[in-house]
Amino acid sequence: MSTSILRTADAWWVATPAGAAKVNTQATTTGQLLADRQAIAAAATSTDTVALDSLTLCSPVTAPCRVVAQMTNFASHVKDAGMDPAAIPLTFFRKSSGSISGPYDEVIRPAHVRLLDYEAEIGLVFGRQMPVGTPVTADNLPDYVAGLVVTNDVSARDLQLPKTQFYESKSYPTFTPVGPVLLLLEPGEFKRFSELRLRLRVNGEIRQNMTVTDMIYQPLETLRALTRFQRMDAGDLLLTGTPVGTALSAPPKAVEILASLLPPALKWKLFFERQANNPRYLQDGDVIEIAVATDDGALDLGSQRTVVRHTR
Repeated sequence: MSTSILRTADAWWVATPAGAAKVNTQATTTGQLLADRQAIAAAATSTDTVALDSLTLCSPVTAPCRVVAQMTNFASHVKDAGMDPAAIPLTFFRKSSGSISGPYDEVIRPAHVRLLDYEAEIGLVFGRQMPVGTPVTADNLPDYVAGLVVTNDVSARDLQLPKTQFYESKSYPTFTPVGPVLLLLEPGEFKRFSELRLRLRVNGEIRQNMTVTDMIYQPLETLRALTRFQRMDAGDLLLTGTPVGTALSAPPKAVEILASLLPPALKWKLFFERQANNPRYLQDGDVIEIAVATDDGALDLGSQRTVVRHTR
């Protein structure tokens, strides 16, 4: 049975039917906590609990850590961008772990950013070191991936697109809300990974709603590719892509063809003028809610709620 880990500023907790039980551990990082399974197991059976709503929760993934993310990994998102899912390679990019924030913290848009976008994603949290060259199989995958978290890959599109790079546009502080729960899975529960559904709402309006069956590359294939070049350690985080429904969408084919004939500076100027009229980009005061769970609730990563604030 899965275990729901919570974190406050001064402690780790396990969610139980009676409330939250404190984990008796000296761990200060996610990696250290995942090595203390005896303390986690003891908390899971404890009757000494507090009310869950009495806790002020932080991200259950602590920084510093590696934050790696997959590009265009949902078929629906790829099609919306006017591309063929069968032609999409398995690719990665990095985010700064300084972008990690809590599940209820504000998302802060820097003053120079104009087009702020959201991406609901499932994060894989590593429970042990995965050195470069590690052979990853269906049987040993749960040895490396300890659990799952809700994440939001917040993106400054007006920085990302013309620079054709991701690191800056996705690495500002608060651009990776994580949690509220680190859901530790039992090995057999990984079989239900594809049944997880991602739902994202902005001001109550459903923007993203898709199950993991829409993923192009599932975790096993992803880790096999990642371990060819990237070491991962306990507590590191891998974001697995987002489905259709982000604010950014591809222009119609005719517009795309005409734009390809323009000088780059003019093309981007016209593109951003058009995007500036798109009301789906995040505005000051917008409320983002993301939930990830199987439809029957057997696996539930919880729900995060963040409010967008613009700096002036």
